[in-house]
Amino acid sequence: MRNDKLFFCVFLFFFFCLELSRGQNNGKTQVNVGVVTDVGTSYSEAAMLCINMSLADFYSSRPQFQTRLVVNVGDSKKDVVGAAIAALDLIKNKQVKAILGPWTSMQAHFLIEIGQKSQVPIVSFSATSPFLNSLRSPYFFRATYEDSSQVEAIKAFIKLFGWREVVPVYIDNTFGEGIMPRLTDALQDINVRIPYRSVIALNATDTEISVELLKMMNRPTRVFIVHMYSSLASRFFIKAKEIGLMKAGYVWILTNGVTDVLSSINETGIEAMDGVLGIKTYIQKSQDLDKFRSRWRKIFPRLELTVYGLWAYDATTVLEIAIEEAGTNNMTFSNVVDTGRNVSELEALGLSQFGPKLLETLSKVQFRGLGGDFRFVNGQLQPSVFEIVNMIGTGEKTIGFWTEGNGLVKQLDQQPSSMSALSTWQDHLKQKIWPGEADSVPKGWEIPTNGKKLHIGVPKKIGFTDLVKVTRDPITNSTVVTGFCIDFFEVVIQAMPYDVSYEFIPFEKPDGKAAGSYNEMVHQVYLGRYDAIVGDTTVLANRRSKERQC
Repeated sequence: MRNDKLFFCVFLFFFFCLELSRGQNNGKTQVNVGVVTDVGTSYSEAAMLCINMSLADFYSSRPQFQTRLVVNVGDSKKDVVGAAIAALDLIKNKQVKAILGPWTSMQAHFLIEIGQKSQVPIVSFSATSPFLNSLRSPYFFRATYEDSSQVEAIKAFIKLFGWREVVPVYIDNTFGEGIMPRLTDALQDINVRIPYRSVIALNATDTEISVELLKMMNRPTRVFIVHMYSSLASRFFIKAKEIGLMKAGYVWILTNGVTDVLSSINETGIEAMDGVLGIKTYIQKSQDLDKFRSRWRKIFPRLELTVYGLWAYDATTVLEIAIEEAGTNNMTFSNVVDTGRNVSELEALGLSQFGPKLLETLSKVQFRGLGGDFRFVNGQLQPSVFEIVNMIGTGEKTIGFWTEGNGLVKQLDQQPSSMSALSTWQDHLKQKIWPGEADSVPKGWEIPTNGKKLHIGVPKKIGFTDLVKVTRDPITNSTVVTGFCIDFFEVVIQAMPYDVSYEFIPFEKPDGKAAGSYNEMVHQVYLGRYDAIVGDTTVLANRRSKERQC
């Protein structure tokens, strides 16, 4: 029943926008533009509403403009081939002068080539993969932030807490893999090692996710960077909590691919993320944005407005401005010259004569949009600020920001002069919680409980017990080792930047007496019985030769 009411509201709003545009089109030049989107999905509906709201808002405030955009929708059917077919149909049959969309980076890969061949600009507000840059098409404009733009924020976060190993966890497609080259380079800059990568299939079952999580649990690294779709992330963290990877000692960092659309994740999924950190797209506050959000909530109370809806609104605005400035001359498509040979459907599209001029005006447009200052630099938007959030309970808390000039700061108005005095993470970020509600910062590394512990040999002796003393607990019959050497060893272990699991093994016979001399005990390291020895041993020439062989 609720969905029916929602669709009815959406229908009424589309009808309102259509009637409004008809009333404004008297004497104006109508310019066909296309939208390639996954029709019928909630994110597509929200984007289409934002596009139509942009049309209504823009032309009602600019009645003097001589052009009016006419939107033609092509259904990509959540498929890369479907997106290409929709784009070809829009260009061939509607002769659209530009295309908004598509939704995913994989779909965009196909459309960029089509736009390049036909000189029809592609303006995407949601395709974020850095791989799309490699196509080097001047007809592709990214009205959103490229994924790798957040890498410096992630790098600063890892460096602040001093973690030495990090494991990327990402989805097995163009979106997931696109961030990896820049992320790898950034971590290498601060000498952070990637021991392995955890790659999750797009259609992974719960069982397959569990198998991968168990592999992660059985390896020592405890710091993970998660880059995947929100729908998969929800299932992933629910399973991680069930298996035991959301307890104290673990660190999870989300990219904005998840944090920007947290509203699409159900309550169970959000609760499973308790203590997780996230990099989030920062949208600067403004009166226009507040008014738009207030209006959205009144008209569509059950439909979530995400940052992609704001980009859709602004992407439509940039087309409205650029098409008006490009004028109305030469808006035809050139015909394909008949050479007597068969040509592909792509070759048969012809060239948009309006394309080069529109390309020029799109590159120069600057305005203040709902998402902030809007300006294309090399065909894409350039972020300078990211928000740092901490998942707590069923919501999120802002604990700081990353800025291009000042790095990690608690407040955006923090002065650069104060940065030199910062020495701890508390100086850079507000108080946060870690998974398992741990009080201290996780070390980021731990020998698994089912992994190999270091075997530390200790001498069993009668004298000099202030240095090393080995006794047996009369109740549990467990070994109790104390003394100055033991205290010193444990202080060193605590000071290490990662957890080391170990156990003390006395050098003794079954009857509890010393098993031999100190020379014989040191020889046990060479034989592999012990990994190290702690005690009042002296480094002698003959023992050192054994140590070198070890």
